[in-house]
Amino acid sequence: MTELPKSTGAPAHQNVTFPSGGTTAHGYLALPPSGRGPGVIVIQEWWGLTDHIADVADRLAREGFVALAPDLYGGNVAHESQEALRMMQALPVARGVELLSGAVDHLLSLPEVTSDTVGAVGFCMGGGFVLYLAAADPRVSAAVPFYGVIQGELPDFSGLKAQVLGHFGELDQSIPAESVDRLADAIREQSGITPDFRRYPADHAFFNDGRPVHDAESAARAWERTVPFLHEQLG
Repeated sequence: MTELPKSTGAPAHQNVTFPSGGTTAHGYLALPPSGRGPGVIVIQEWWGLTDHIADVADRLAREGFVALAPDLYGGNVAHESQEALRMMQALPVARGVELLSGAVDHLLSLPEVTSDTVGAVGFCMGGGFVLYLAAADPRVSAAVPFYGVIQGELPDFSGLKAQVLGHFGELDQSIPAESVDRLADAIREQSGITPDFRRYPADHAFFNDGRPVHDAESAARAWERTVPFLHEQLG
């Protein structure tokens, strides 16, 4: 990785490569204006590593975090839902978790990262991967799934160490309220951790300001809860 530019009061960012899962992975790295801070993994929607996900990393950097968004699709980005579905289904959950754990390795290796653990924030497919990753990797101490889509069976949460703050839309027909309740029960029963699941009068993908379902008020409320939660858990 080449040296990031010196801070000018705004986040510094660049595309990076790093070893992960037996291959060379790519990602988008954003540093806070101070140049140092706790580490947060940002996990993409089923569309891929889009401008929106890079913007989320930049926003986290402005809040004082070192944010890394790994590219789980190897540079591919979907432009319509059927394509996105095919790309998501072509990424086995176990392989996604392996690649994400490699991203955790890389993030914690950076001298700019001040935390011993990381946070994980993800959206849609990435929200599900937040939970799979946190269940498998105890180095994740703060998990924030936004309308997380679980692919197949629920993770085994018996090894979960992270505190969990989740954001869900009440109008999201793809994630019915009863499935959110079952998820909360599984986390609590298997790990002893009580997740904080918040619900908003919004649809799926309400945080994505590039989509027609964006709900600015719900997105702002979710963000206002997410930032202090990450600071509290990561220091």
